[in-house]
Amino acid sequence: MKIPLLDVPAQLKSLEGELIHALSAVIHRGDFILGTEVAELEKQISQYLNIRHCIGVSSGTDALLLALMALDIGPGDFVVTTDYSFFATAGVISRVGARPIFVDIDLDTYNINPQSLKNTLHSLGQDLARVKGIIPVHLFGQSADMPSVVNIAKEYNIPIIEDAAQAIGTICAIDNATKKAGTIGLMGCFSFFPSKNLGGIGDAGMIVTADDNLAEKLKKLRVHGAESQYYHSMIGGNFRIDTIQAAALLVKLPHLEYWHKKRQQNAAYYDEHLAANKNISRPYLNCPRDHHIYNQYVISVNEKRDELRQFLANNNIGTAVYYPLPFHLQPCFSFLENEKGLFPNSEYAARHSLALPIFPELSTEQQDYVVEKMGEFFAKH
Repeated sequence: MKIPLLDVPAQLKSLEGELIHALSAVIHRGDFILGTEVAELEKQISQYLNIRHCIGVSSGTDALLLALMALDIGPGDFVVTTDYSFFATAGVISRVGARPIFVDIDLDTYNINPQSLKNTLHSLGQDLARVKGIIPVHLFGQSADMPSVVNIAKEYNIPIIEDAAQAIGTICAIDNATKKAGTIGLMGCFSFFPSKNLGGIGDAGMIVTADDNLAEKLKKLRVHGAESQYYHSMIGGNFRIDTIQAAALLVKLPHLEYWHKKRQQNAAYYDEHLAANKNISRPYLNCPRDHHIYNQYVISVNEKRDELRQFLANNNIGTAVYYPLPFHLQPCFSFLENEKGLFPNSEYAARHSLALPIFPELSTEQQDYVVEKMGEFFAKH
């Protein structure tokens, strides 16, 4: 039996006819740049997330970059974020010339630790005035502790940019209500990379905000800062979402909640059938299961993580390590002079975490095979 980490072709096959029809319509019209489907996708995502403005952009990375640009963050500024995420979260901070300030994670959820965040801000002293943004990440499809993060941000009067690249549809309980991840801070950034729960057929992303003025600025920034063609009130970039990507995403969006439910069911099955395995820790839930969209199902392996991964690969089971090196140990951030051991939870997660297949089309038989092989490995070790 062969089980990939993610089976994108299986999902696309079920939608093949609809996708071909949608893409053909764009090709026949020829409106490849900010065409009809772009505005429709922005409208539908706005309704899905219950947020006033959605601005389609070229990728999740560019969504984060544009968010920083919209706040005029640049050289001399600080942006505080988690030490443990996909590289774009930190990379965009350096790209605008600002300095990333890293914070350790909560080892249960892999998300930013609010107490560490507060301690870090407090420790900055006079440099606190240089902090122009906080970027919490809703990692693996589970919401960060946004009530705590929001309270800290309000205390220090710092805007929040949510990295919701892995979390479209993730639910967060806040202020005696529930909100979708990405709609709580000043801006939220989403990725439609093909591996995401809502994935395009290439790179695409989106920024959301409830702020009217900010939305207008973002729309200008994504087209080189132009108010009208060839007239530029600011310097932006080429950050537009392709009409082809919008068309594909419109085909997939109506299926998103069903895919979330299948992932949640698969996660529950793993939780039940891996419960007896004392060599691993299953994903921790800080919320009801239907609030977590399981973009990944990430376990923590007590010992021999890499040996387990190789054993599963030898048995045709795909896995992944998200992420093998936290930001503070990346060579490109060596100028920050963060020493090994400074963020122990991030370092532990990098050494012990392992993502198992969780895609919606995963069968019970396939999951049983994963569980069986994991048990077989630890019986020998």
